[in-house]
Amino acid sequence: MFPAAALAEIAGCFAFWAVLRQGASGWWLAAGVASLVVFAWLLTLAPGDAAGRAFAAYGGVYVAASLVWLTAVEGFRPTAWDLGGAALCLLGASVIVLGALRG
Repeated sequence: MFPAAALAEIAGCFAFWAVLRQGASGWWLAAGVASLVVFAWLLTLAPGDAAGRAFAAYGGVYVAASLVWLTAVEGFRPTAWDLGGAALCLLGASVIVLGALRG
């Protein structure tokens, strides 16, 4: 669920980026808003009793997914610093998830 939420959030935000920074048609905003609604809905499906903990764990996945987007959609190659930072974020997200599972 976190990877799907990340894709929806990144796509939604990118739609705004495309309109405001790259001159894309304003119609992209409708798709962007719809994608952000899907993102918010998906994040409510996260297991756990605390939204903040779910959002924190999701953050690590979001960072890594953003680098996948950077490569796949924007055609840029992540630097070693990008990849190291994403690894640290995923490690932090893992600690949060494992801690929540242990109770």
